[in-house]
Amino acid sequence: MKFVCSLFRVPVDQLIPVAQTAERAGFAAVTLSDRIAHIEQVATRFPYTEDGSRPWSPSDDFPDVWVATAMMAAMTTRLRFMQAVYVLPARDPISVAHSLGTLARMSGQRVSLGFGVGWMREEFELMGRAFERRGARTDEMIELMQKLWTGDVVDHEGEFYSLSGVQLRPAAGGPIPILCSGESDAALRRAARIGHGWIPPISLSALESLAPRLEALERYREEAGRADEPFEIYWTPPAAWEESARPELVRLGVTHVFVAPWDFERAAALDVDDRCALIERFGRERIG
Repeated sequence: MKFVCSLFRVPVDQLIPVAQTAERAGFAAVTLSDRIAHIEQVATRFPYTEDGSRPWSPSDDFPDVWVATAMMAAMTTRLRFMQAVYVLPARDPISVAHSLGTLARMSGQRVSLGFGVGWMREEFELMGRAFERRGARTDEMIELMQKLWTGDVVDHEGEFYSLSGVQLRPAAGGPIPILCSGESDAALRRAARIGHGWIPPISLSALESLAPRLEALERYREEAGRADEPFEIYWTPPAAWEESARPELVRLGVTHVFVAPWDFERAAALDVDDRCALIERFGRERIG
């Protein structure tokens, strides 16, 4: 089982030294969270907390994930990068394919696409994208992006996108892992059908809630004829990491655990030296 260092609420000026420290400490990857912009008036309820509250503040940094990842990748050699999660259908597939494909090539294939279909209608309105049918549009976006990452000339005729004779260079240089998020039946079927992994939302932190979804996911992977293919399962602990959880996680097939080795309420306030010291300590005591 591998550990992924969460950069949620970490100030942007700390990202490079934190990524370098995480690499030295033995973390397999770091993950960025994605918000397009802070929107003051939001009527959409956050679906992953009991009271609908959002676990971030307007002052928290949400850097452009591709720019931030490029900067961190340039200053590391082994560390992988992902997003938990990128709001894919609020963007256009050509721009995302170009940015992510270039990043994958220049980082030495150290980046994955961790995405969800989004929950905030206001974010889609800001970007001029339709909120309705965003799941179906996401499926087609992935299909189109994978064609474009080959570097070949692409013709595509779909329900949402139509293009002819389009080529993106450089080619990505290899497959980019697709990590699907979400807890709905549609999200699980999507992960089973096109994903290389699944990122459960924080509402599934309790293992008794996670287990039934994993059983359903396994059934859907069998139906898709992909049960024997490698597949990653990510998990976010409900609180600090406890070593006692490891046997049950292994039994459930969890491959990666998100951790932030600091108190959540202090996440944005820690200075870089204290944060890096906590990462180093976690590496010594938990990763080895």
